[in-house]
Amino acid sequence: MLDTLIAGLLRGNVYALGAVGISLVFGVMNVINFAQFSFFGLGAMLAWFFVTELGWSFWLALPAVLVICAGLGLLINVSVVRPLARFLPLAAMLSTYAVSQILDNVSQMAFTAQFRVFPKVMPTSNLHIGKMRFGTSDLVMLGTTAVVMVAMGAFLKYGRTGRAIRATAQDQEAAFQMGIPVSVVQNLAFIIASALGGLAGIFIALYVGVANPTSGLNIGMTAFVAATLGGLGSLGGAVLGGFVLGVLEAFGIHFFGDSAREIITFVILIAVLVIRPGGLLGKVPLVSSEPLTGTFLGKGRALRIPWWVWAAAVVAGGVIIPLVGGDYLLTTGTQVLIYAIIAAGFTITAGQAGVMALGQAGPIAIGAYASALLTLHTPLTFWTAVPLAGVIAAVIASILASPVWGVKGHYISVATLGVGTVIVALIRILQPQGIYGIPMPQWGQLPLSTPRDFYLIDFVVLVLTVLVMGRIRASHLGKVVASVGADEVAALSSGVRTRDYKALAFAVSAFFAGVGGSLLAHQYTYIDPTMFTMLMSLLVVTIVIMGGVSLPYGAVVGAIILIGAMELLRFTPELRIIVYGLVLILVVRFRPGGILVRNS
Repeated sequence: MLDTLIAGLLRGNVYALGAVGISLVFGVMNVINFAQFSFFGLGAMLAWFFVTELGWSFWLALPAVLVICAGLGLLINVSVVRPLARFLPLAAMLSTYAVSQILDNVSQMAFTAQFRVFPKVMPTSNLHIGKMRFGTSDLVMLGTTAVVMVAMGAFLKYGRTGRAIRATAQDQEAAFQMGIPVSVVQNLAFIIASALGGLAGIFIALYVGVANPTSGLNIGMTAFVAATLGGLGSLGGAVLGGFVLGVLEAFGIHFFGDSAREIITFVILIAVLVIRPGGLLGKVPLVSSEPLTGTFLGKGRALRIPWWVWAAAVVAGGVIIPLVGGDYLLTTGTQVLIYAIIAAGFTITAGQAGVMALGQAGPIAIGAYASALLTLHTPLTFWTAVPLAGVIAAVIASILASPVWGVKGHYISVATLGVGTVIVALIRILQPQGIYGIPMPQWGQLPLSTPRDFYLIDFVVLVLTVLVMGRIRASHLGKVVASVGADEVAALSSGVRTRDYKALAFAVSAFFAGVGGSLLAHQYTYIDPTMFTMLMSLLVVTIVIMGGVSLPYGAVVGAIILIGAMELLRFTPELRIIVYGLVLILVVRFRPGGILVRNS
């Protein structure tokens, strides 16, 4: 058990370094910084390049990496985050996600996507305690973390600038009124956080022995969980959360195997948030409405579109494209339609209930697997399996998410991300090999297997989805759900059971996500767990935000842009993602409520 404990502390050491940067930015700017994740991979690749390709010593490469990461962090804050963070927390968060995609793909273009063996700049297994072997590198990592944490603590407690950071984190408006240069403090927070991200990336590469431009996503997500576990905004909580998560993860893997890693991580997170909202050392959120959406709804000038434009769009999409479109256009169109179905269903959760759920990949996966298994192992046909898969996704996702609806603030978004991740991890354990030979739909004895057939099926389902969602939005139920998103305190005082209506909105979204997953499964005829990633969840969120967060037909516009238009760059995947990131940044900067905006 001692060796497991030591392994957990070493792993938790890296999580703690990453979590401190994430928590620092959140505390000062109230923004979840996804760009921080990219600095893990970028820091590792820069260190590899300086040491291996340029022949620098490790101790020269280390400060160079920190300076580069710090400079990039400052640039990101000044050009992308700060213009949006004060007024639009969700837009700022999405911008950091877009920046993360750009950084990862620029890094891939510079270094290629292959894994590189990280140079052994220090011994990694020259020491041992019992059967547990470790090295000088591990002691250096622990010592560096201790020095950084002590220095940060002293800086924040005794330094004038450090006290300004603490004051800004506690109350940004009050700090500004007291003469504290808040913009300078925010810049400094980004500089420190980005440098710590690069440092953590170097250490994780040193620990595992390899580096990759995209390796930052997984370790960054875990560091984010550690920061949330300790309490977003609390630096001490970030350190505690990192070590607690590392130790619990190590013991969980020891008893249940590495395949249960994600389940262990997010089950711990959800349990802590349910039992102690706000994390181990963080404050319980006092704001009842979801900050990620509460200041976002109704922003921007409404763009009114005449009815005949929508009629022409339906004719073009349902008649002209199927008649004249080739296989490539129709195949791309099916992807647009399926994501539009999923995103249109998600508008009731994000746009009306005011809950920015980040785990939509979970119910999509449930729908895909449910439909595949039903049509392969029961007499049910495609036409029966599709709606039934939606119902199964809604039921299972609702049961698993039921504990999280009492969580407040940003934490509810993180908790739903955990639910989605746990769902996919469970599927990976239960069905690790994927499913082949999923039957295509049939009409009587006629197989529907061409791109045109799939396109028409998806188009009909999308029209039904938009009509149903529009009817819900205009109904009494929709108005009650919207009251929850607009002002939860007022809704509670009026006798509305806000927790139940959030759960109901999530169930509706999960139903349409399950339907979309079912359509994907039957058109691919093959599925496996690697298809249902966090990036899929974030893609759904960005489609909704780009089109219009509360409008079902806005999701169609968002899907056309992010899925259809980006297909023009499919032959250059890295450039495609870079353009996608730039488009997202421009939209949230200049159309902050989306291309289509509802009236306030």
